[in-house]
Amino acid sequence: MALTAPERESDAVVDGSKVPSVEDAFEAFDAAAPEGWRVELVEGEIRVVPPANGEHEEIVSELSHQVTVRGTGTEETLRNFTGLGLLIPGASPTGKIIPDLVVAPKGSFSDGQEFHDPSPALLVGEVTSRSTGDIDRGPKLRGYARAGIPVYLLIDREADEVVVHSEPKGEEYTRRVQAKFSKKIALPDPLGFELDTAEF
Repeated sequence: MALTAPERESDAVVDGSKVPSVEDAFEAFDAAAPEGWRVELVEGEIRVVPPANGEHEEIVSELSHQVTVRGTGTEETLRNFTGLGLLIPGASPTGKIIPDLVVAPKGSFSDGQEFHDPSPALLVGEVTSRSTGDIDRGPKLRGYARAGIPVYLLIDREADEVVVHSEPKGEEYTRRVQAKFSKKIALPDPLGFELDTAEF
């Protein structure tokens, strides 16, 4: 479900009444969302996403496992984060996204914030579903590139393929490598290993 709210300052007044900004609306939806639901602000749209199904979570778990077992991280100890919020710039100055997986050095997000600066992230991963696929392939792709995240790994269940986006520049990634499920696909450094999609 997507809702659009106006991009206004919190103290905007129209006809003598305070008009909520998109940030105000986001905070209200986030506070009211049932446990397990994700509320994101993507390019000015508030997206309320229900809990993922078992297949989705199995893929996220397998991806996390392979990163832990096969990832190099020789200079820094890498960690996998799920359910972690990132501040991702979009068409609007505000963007709050919760990727399915974030890979970053240990201690990168040790503050008490709910949404974090994305600069420590080395990789973000998204696993599509019918309700999120278009956002994962479009606005999130652009947002992660804008944020300068080195690698965006898209597990596209509708297309039965894995896409590795890397080398961000502006609103896009300049390198794109894809492989059908059941194949192996190389993840660039600092992960530097082949992801085995046959496990998905």
